[in-house]
Amino acid sequence: MKGNLLVISGPSGSGKSSLMKEVLKIIDDTYFSISSTTRAIREGEEDGVNYHFISKEEFEKDIDAGFFLEWAKVHDHYYGTSLKPILKELQKGKLVICDIDVQGHKIAQEKFGHLITSVFVTTPDQKSLQERLMKRGTDSVEVIEKRLANAVSEMTCMNEYDYVVINDDFEMALHTILAIAYASRRKMSLMDTSEFISRWANLE
Repeated sequence: MKGNLLVISGPSGSGKSSLMKEVLKIIDDTYFSISSTTRAIREGEEDGVNYHFISKEEFEKDIDAGFFLEWAKVHDHYYGTSLKPILKELQKGKLVICDIDVQGHKIAQEKFGHLITSVFVTTPDQKSLQERLMKRGTDSVEVIEKRLANAVSEMTCMNEYDYVVINDDFEMALHTILAIAYASRRKMSLMDTSEFISRWANLE
């Protein structure tokens, strides 16, 4: 069985991180793609858990070599999703889960095509999203307004995904994503059908 990717996108506050955290606990043989950054490691962070902390030189070398699925420079530091660990885990036949934005999803589709199953997670409406962002208590009013504006733009890309999960009931949303993840592992494009048929015939 070949490895495959489960790409999950959606507005900030839609519950993506919480859902993925539970999925990783339940499904074996998975790998969560961790972003790389050139900024200094902070107190309480761990390399390979929060981020892959690498040098600016290594990051730029990987950019030139095309090793990033997507990347950006924020406050003089690079952030990006490295292809190297993704390719390594795909070769092991694992389900690789990526939390990337709608632009990253488009790039991933270009690079991986049939290996990708994509899910867009959202709230029932904008009011619900606003309430969740305010309840978190981690952002200023200005930041929340920016996140809501970004969410409107992201919603216009919803029809580019294979599935849409409306996260108004966490347990139901989790069960839905689990079903999608399990089904993604059974795509015909991931199977070596000739080998399977040969093995199947020998059992008779």
